[in-house]
Amino acid sequence: MAEIFRDFFVDYVDFDKKSLLEYHNKVLTKLFGGRSVTACYALAATIFSLGIFRDYLYKTAITEQPTHPLLLSVYSQAAAYTLIALGNIFVVSSTWRLGITGTFLGDYFGILLDEMVTGFPFNVVGAPMYWGSTMSFLGTALLFAKPAGILLTGWVLLVYIVALRFEDPFTAEIYAKRERERAATKSGKKQK
Repeated sequence: MAEIFRDFFVDYVDFDKKSLLEYHNKVLTKLFGGRSVTACYALAATIFSLGIFRDYLYKTAITEQPTHPLLLSVYSQAAAYTLIALGNIFVVSSTWRLGITGTFLGDYFGILLDEMVTGFPFNVVGAPMYWGSTMSFLGTALLFAKPAGILLTGWVLLVYIVALRFEDPFTAEIYAKRERERAATKSGKKQK
């Protein structure tokens, strides 16, 4: 069980600031011969693969835990399917809106969208991937009627909240910096 908690923690919180190393020093881009898009796609494949493995570990961990009869009620099961459906809608639609590079830290590689996405699902909930993922974890815990899954979902939520305290301001600053550079370029052109 301790390994599962550690894996969740390591997967979601970048305490080593590896992504900041990419933003400031282009470590992965250099490893891929200066091809930032290729480096970003390689990181995306790694994160996606680790996510599949994480989901496998989660399901394996809760499957081995006892069920609770209250979680077998029709209401709990309805909530489970609703949470899984809504969670997946948030995750898939935000990935669709952002694309691969927008989803998997492309901004750290200097790959920015034309503008920050504010339409669905971002106009419904901030950080829809994190909230959608959390909803899916909770829905799975309810579907299998596993209290241990609910506790693990609480851990995931805590880690996501901590990660967002760092990620959201950093992403906002990346886009704000680009806007300042655009404004400076425009004012420089007008002066010539």
